[in-house]
Amino acid sequence: MSDMRFQDRVVIVTGGAKGIGAGCAAVFCREGAKVGILDRNLDAARQTADRLTQVGPGAAIAVGCDVSRHAELRQAIDQIAGEFDRIDCLINNAGVHPPATSIDDTSVEMVEDLLRVNFLSTFCGAKYALPHLRKTRGTIINISSMTAVLGQDQSSAYASTKAAQVGLTKALAVELGREGIRVNAILPSNIDTPLMREWAATLDDPESALERVARLQVFGRMGTPEEIGTIALFLATDDSSFLTGQAIEAEGGSSLDY
Repeated sequence: MSDMRFQDRVVIVTGGAKGIGAGCAAVFCREGAKVGILDRNLDAARQTADRLTQVGPGAAIAVGCDVSRHAELRQAIDQIAGEFDRIDCLINNAGVHPPATSIDDTSVEMVEDLLRVNFLSTFCGAKYALPHLRKTRGTIINISSMTAVLGQDQSSAYASTKAAQVGLTKALAVELGREGIRVNAILPSNIDTPLMREWAATLDDPESALERVARLQVFGRMGTPEEIGTIALFLATDDSSFLTGQAIEAEGGSSLDY
């Protein structure tokens, strides 16, 4: 048990009920962490928290939170800090990816809504967790996307919000590094999540679509949520003590062989 890499430390995962967030929560829980799962779907968050706690050796709790409402986010972060008496890592994972939409059909209101969920929640999460992270010299990990550096057709608003996360990561790494707080980002490519499968289900041939997406990676498969969680664990521990301000491209080689 003494070999567990996050034993008795506390991590908050926004959007942690499913997908990459749940993968991160599972990895940290296996390493002895106390995990605070924030999600607007409280029932799903509770199911994930209960499952992870049952498996152990760490424990998880669920807190209902719409990250686009910054007051709710602040209250949720403070609630977890009060429950566990500390915060060692914040994983800003919550986000949404709208359907393919041209810039002509993307309203300003749609962009504003997307910014609140994908970017402003990342900014506010860092801001509100910072008083707690200062006490532990903790870490912030922002889950961005490969679209931040590669772009994506019919996705100008989404790619822009993800690029904003990377800019924030680098700026905060400079600002907070003097206090010993590290800030990094993970940029996944195609990950086998419920959201990915929900997208495929809207197409005429979902299985063919998923196979086509899998072939984009050099391994011929999509990544798993827990593979992203393992990268997050690395970034949250002293194994990465000399890394900050980095945008780790977890993309299975999909951007290679241009």
